[in-house]
Amino acid sequence: MCLLTSMTRIAGLEERPFQLAVLPREDWSTGDYVAGEVLGRRAGGQAELPSGRMIEVTEGDLLVGAFGSRFATLEATGSWEDVGEDGVMDLLTSGGLMGKVRSLSTLIPEPVSLRYAGHVLVGGEKLTMAQQARRPLERRSFRTPVVLLLGTSMSAGKTTAARIIIRRLKALGRKVLGAKVAGAGRYRDILGMKDAGADAILDFVDAGIPSTHCSPVIYTEVLDLLLAHMAEVAVDVAVVEVGASPLEPYNGDLAVDALRPLVALSVLCASDPYAVLGAVHAYGFRPDLVTGTTANTEAGVQLANRLTDLPVLDLRRKHNLPELDRRLMEALPPA
Repeated sequence: MCLLTSMTRIAGLEERPFQLAVLPREDWSTGDYVAGEVLGRRAGGQAELPSGRMIEVTEGDLLVGAFGSRFATLEATGSWEDVGEDGVMDLLTSGGLMGKVRSLSTLIPEPVSLRYAGHVLVGGEKLTMAQQARRPLERRSFRTPVVLLLGTSMSAGKTTAARIIIRRLKALGRKVLGAKVAGAGRYRDILGMKDAGADAILDFVDAGIPSTHCSPVIYTEVLDLLLAHMAEVAVDVAVVEVGASPLEPYNGDLAVDALRPLVALSVLCASDPYAVLGAVHAYGFRPDLVTGTTANTEAGVQLANRLTDLPVLDLRRKHNLPELDRRLMEALPPA
């Protein structure tokens, strides 16, 4: 069975005839659409479809995704460039980021193992994400006020915070764009923003790249294209997530620099109180608000506040929502 992953959502492969062809290694590149045959019989391995829904994969399935690289502190590192002559590789994210794992956290299960089955060809030509990137009708400057979400690491609560903030903004009568400008490709993060009420959603996959673990030169081009898309959306505010943390090699620091003049409210999602202190000192960043895992307990809230003198709120608690609403209304222009 041939299954398209969410990495193909910009390519329209559901409606386009395509073929697979094994290409020589010198013709492989980041962002190439490729197919991998699922190896082994590990139960529970899943892939994300273009709809964002998850499907369990079985031995012999063909998955269509894209070559890329990942450098995740709490999950896995790896790249298509690490694939050996045997063609064995892994699903680096459920969204279809494909490459060979170099290191793996004990916090997650073994990834779905694949064997390279060929490149996707359309009309006899190799298909790439860059070719399929959405093109803006015109290059406008992005000027929308931004609620910026940063993290001390991955899995610190950024996407959860983004969803809550979007719901509050909608309750306050605002039109909202949800965007993720750095990280590794996985559709469900921005789909969660859509489910929370965002009027539009965008991420770096729309700009033609599977992961922002790439050179700063490439990322700058991708970010410019993504910001041009964001400028086309008629909204009052953009809730923008920077994946991982600005200190990790996903070019989040470049995203923060580009967005800084537009930031109305900055939110740091932290894994623990000491991570808040680390972000303040290592990145020189003092957010307007701290939330995330560190805010889940009274102890975490008090320690983070004592270490940094920053306001800390557990956004999941109903009694904290009036304070969040107040901060949003004070930070943003009137509706």
